[in-house]
Amino acid sequence: MREALREAAAARDDDEIPVGAVVVWKGRVIAKGHNMVERLHDPTAHAEMIALTAATEAVGGKYLNECTLYVTLEPCPMCAAALNWAQVGRIVYGAPDPRRGCTLYSPSLLHPRTEVVSGILADDCSALMRDYFKTIRK
Repeated sequence: MREALREAAAARDDDEIPVGAVVVWKGRVIAKGHNMVERLHDPTAHAEMIALTAATEAVGGKYLNECTLYVTLEPCPMCAAALNWAQVGRIVYGAPDPRRGCTLYSPSLLHPRTEVVSGILADDCSALMRDYFKTIRK
């Protein structure tokens, strides 16, 4: 999760919403991503989507059932659906997103075999988001 936080800080430094993601496979980081929506002028360029694309390239296939995605913010419905199609084995996220997070939806948008762990370094992840929005809403 600390690596995902570094990615989120990179997003913040690029004037993007500070969300970072890292994919781990067989004990090593195979993909990283952070929000690039503004830079790419692409509303789908979320951290998870960037990392997901890089991870499928790294494993040489579209399924990531042996992978863990670490992301600083609970995935949105769009990202959850993409993670479902990739059959990501495990998702670990830091801060919940009570307004736009995927856990608001029932049945789950995630693949039924995907394990979800929440709240890892949640205070650090939340602080990064809170501080970012304080600076842009002055």
